[in-house]
Amino acid sequence: MEKNGNGMIAGESLPPIPAKRYFTIGEVGELCDVKPHVLRYWEQEFNQLKPQKRRGNRRYYQHHEVVLIRRIRELLYEEGFTISGARTRLGEVSAPSNGDASIRDELEAVLRILSS
Repeated sequence: MEKNGNGMIAGESLPPIPAKRYFTIGEVGELCDVKPHVLRYWEQEFNQLKPQKRRGNRRYYQHHEVVLIRRIRELLYEEGFTISGARTRLGEVSAPSNGDASIRDELEAVLRILSS
């Protein structure tokens, strides 16, 4: 089996995220197959990534941040985006768009037609 540049076997999936409120940087590194120094760098590059800092500046990530890190990892390592491209892609996905409202309006119109 071939290993990718991150040491994972190609096609191998990441472990499930446990039902916890907070994760240390080491736990997140294991869950996302990313080294802690990379996570600290990504915090500087992606505004959405803001772990809470406590005693001695220790980082604690919440579940949604672990999911975001997995998405960043996917964009960078699997889809081949640059940091800038991944930042743009995440901005497109997370930015509220009027497209969502128009899709909802169209679906409601279809429901009205079908129910009449």
